[in-house]
Amino acid sequence: MEKQDRWTTWIYYIVFGISHLLSLLPFPMLYFLSDGFYFLVYYGVRYRRSVVRDNLTKSFPEKSLTEIIAIEKKFYHFFCDYVVETLKLASISKEKMKKHMVFHGVDLLEKAFKEEGYNFIFLYLGHYGNWEWIASLPYTIAPFVHCAQIYHPLYNKAIDRFFLRLRNQFGGVCIPMKQTLRRVIELRREKRPTLIGFISDQLPKWNSMHFFVPFLHRDTAVFTGAEQIGRQVKPAYFFAEVTRTRRGYYECTFKRMEQPAEPQTEYDMTALFMENLEQMIRKAPQYWLWTHKRWKRTKEEWLERQHNPEMK
Repeated sequence: MEKQDRWTTWIYYIVFGISHLLSLLPFPMLYFLSDGFYFLVYYGVRYRRSVVRDNLTKSFPEKSLTEIIAIEKKFYHFFCDYVVETLKLASISKEKMKKHMVFHGVDLLEKAFKEEGYNFIFLYLGHYGNWEWIASLPYTIAPFVHCAQIYHPLYNKAIDRFFLRLRNQFGGVCIPMKQTLRRVIELRREKRPTLIGFISDQLPKWNSMHFFVPFLHRDTAVFTGAEQIGRQVKPAYFFAEVTRTRRGYYECTFKRMEQPAEPQTEYDMTALFMENLEQMIRKAPQYWLWTHKRWKRTKEEWLERQHNPEMK
């Protein structure tokens, strides 16, 4: 084993060991720690405060500064909860997980496979609520459904290995983004009823930009991979609507996304996903990931790059 690999392995075991010990704490104690983290992150470190403020202000121009700051504080408080809730995955039992993450509309997913004859369901998700907990769906859905999620491997291999362990423990599998098409084709050959989750609300790189939609008052670049791959396998599309009913408890409702009778754009399902996501965010904006620099690449810059080969 190379020195770098040994170092990665040691970091992984240290991270997992500390996380496992913290995860053994009951939820009330974890949320007590989260309250402390909130004051440190928001008032002390001021982690990405300027990014969050700018994102919120431009997304909700109709709101006053007082309202924006109120949402901002709620978001940071939730963000710290998300961290300790994710750590809890290191030891949480199946029974407790099913109490804290409840799914509705699972019968619609199963019906699409069994009665409608679909081999694939593509599930659109956002970085909203505790998206890590949605990976527990295999605990609820029928065993004949193979569950998978697309993910972007993290630069730090030790942390990447840690999150893969947390996400794979429920029975689903993680598919690296660059291997998505190949793996989907393999699953089609195997004729396995497969549900694949696509978290598609982050910012694509320049060479992955193909489509913009109006989203939170701005033209927004979106990932279109789910729909591009979907043309190969003709899946049913669903949206995961998430609500946080109280601290530490979530509900996820699966909603069918129907193709329009007359195509409106090249990526109608992607546009519909972003429309559903915006509606969900507006109901409770504090539960979306506002720390991401979602709009740092604009449509104007993208168009300029299309006409200027030197910028590509």
